[in-house]
Amino acid sequence: MIHAEGSLGSHPTIDLGCGTLCTFNYDSLISSAVAVLATLGVAFWLRSNLREGEPGRVQAVFEFGYESLRNLIRTNVSEDALFIIPLALTLFLYILVANWIEFLPLGLVPILHGANADLNQTLAMALVVIAVVQWYSVRVLGWPGYLRRFTKPFELPWAARIFFTPLNILEELTKPVTLAMRLFGNIFAGTAIIGLIVGFSALSLPLIGTVGGTIIGSVLLIVWKAFDVLFIGFIQAFIFMLLTVVYFAAAREGLEHQHH
Repeated sequence: MIHAEGSLGSHPTIDLGCGTLCTFNYDSLISSAVAVLATLGVAFWLRSNLREGEPGRVQAVFEFGYESLRNLIRTNVSEDALFIIPLALTLFLYILVANWIEFLPLGLVPILHGANADLNQTLAMALVVIAVVQWYSVRVLGWPGYLRRFTKPFELPWAARIFFTPLNILEELTKPVTLAMRLFGNIFAGTAIIGLIVGFSALSLPLIGTVGGTIIGSVLLIVWKAFDVLFIGFIQAFIFMLLTVVYFAAAREGLEHQHH
């Protein structure tokens, strides 16, 4: 059974008949699939531009980003944590492509939208990141050190640290929520503002006429969409990647105290 939703922020769903777990936002699934294919295409295109010797423009930009990320991980996490690079770069590239889908003439294919405008997708990515972070924390600290991490701050006596344990557990549980909501909220806000611009154009028609309202609305829409999709889309992809590295760095908390 297919349900079409018309309100802002809602998605058309398909119900397979077995409850909530079998109900899917099919427009988001299609948009995500397009983003995945586009990301793979961009990745293979980047790979085809990598050459030995003097790098071209594409390779120079890629190498700059790669080296910057590697230095960030070495400085803030560890020399042995360079496995984070493919995870962080893949997330960055996919989120960027998923955001930049908005550049497509979506009016021709109404079912497509910025894939990150669905909380289900951003939450899924956040859960993957946090799951790998927990695995890394256990690997580095061991189970005793991992559990001890929830008793920070380590400078306090044990009797005082016990009271911080629930707060530390709550902080860890909210990490995927805040990571997902930050990305979703910014992308959804851009979509909402586009709706406001379209509404403003419609309201201004009686005052400045159909032609004037159409021109003003189109200019505002183009300017905002270029800023929102190009700039905000890039910034949000970068922030998600940066926070991923930060969470891996936090996963090592207590290691120096453990050695002492």
